[in-house]
Amino acid sequence: MKALDLDVLNMIVAVADTGNISRAAEVVHRSQSAVSMQIKTLETALGKPLFVRGARSVTPTQDGEVLLTYARRMLALRDEAWAAVVRPDITGRVVIGVPDDYASSLLPAILKKFSATYPKVQIQVVGLPSVALAPMVKDGSVDLVCATRVKGLSGEFIRFEPMVWAASPGARGIWSERPLPIAVFLPGSVARENAIRSLERAKIPYRTSYESPSLMGLISMVEAGLAVAPLARCAVPAHFSLLGQAQGLPEIDPLEVVLARSTKSKRPPCDFLAEKIMSELRR
Repeated sequence: MKALDLDVLNMIVAVADTGNISRAAEVVHRSQSAVSMQIKTLETALGKPLFVRGARSVTPTQDGEVLLTYARRMLALRDEAWAAVVRPDITGRVVIGVPDDYASSLLPAILKKFSATYPKVQIQVVGLPSVALAPMVKDGSVDLVCATRVKGLSGEFIRFEPMVWAASPGARGIWSERPLPIAVFLPGSVARENAIRSLERAKIPYRTSYESPSLMGLISMVEAGLAVAPLARCAVPAHFSLLGQAQGLPEIDPLEVVLARSTKSKRPPCDFLAEKIMSELRR
């Protein structure tokens, strides 16, 4: 029973949610080796494997799924107990804007923790490209924006997010095609501009085989083996292949992630969520 430490259970949930030990380590702010060791120690104590380890991802076993159900309940109860004591009187509503690639990767765990700590605060997420969110900060349509720095969007620096070339594991050799088929966001996207600039610097001919404002659109094209996509590393599905100089593709400049606030956001719920985002993403 002592092996069911809440921190270890948190690692189990992170691995199950990300499907990848290295990404889970980033979520729980521990080293990959520490997460692997804790999981193996727990598996030894239980006498049963909790995950099936594949070449590119890990999936829960049947016993792992059972433990996950209890782990989520125990962690939720911990968060509920914390929220009952810490600042239980904070109420209100926060509207946060975030582009697709960050909404699907950087924000979910943070918003979940925030909601558990401040259950009386309502959160509304507006998913739009960074360039579309910039004017919404100025006119007060959103309180906070966690996005890539673009023209017209000034905010507090959070971190640089690496960009990579992503391909479907089944699309063998697509990265060697010339012109290179790429799936990119619409014009105005910094990710798009960075990727095209890197190809032009390397004098690699390319063709835009797909444009979309949606991350899922790009992922669908890559999944089908019809293109490679320049993506923020945090947004790349675990089963995708990451390409680079070994495959003849150039490095891409990273994305500058910032947190912007409207003039209407000067109130406690916004302050606490902004603080949570900054502290979590800077680790």
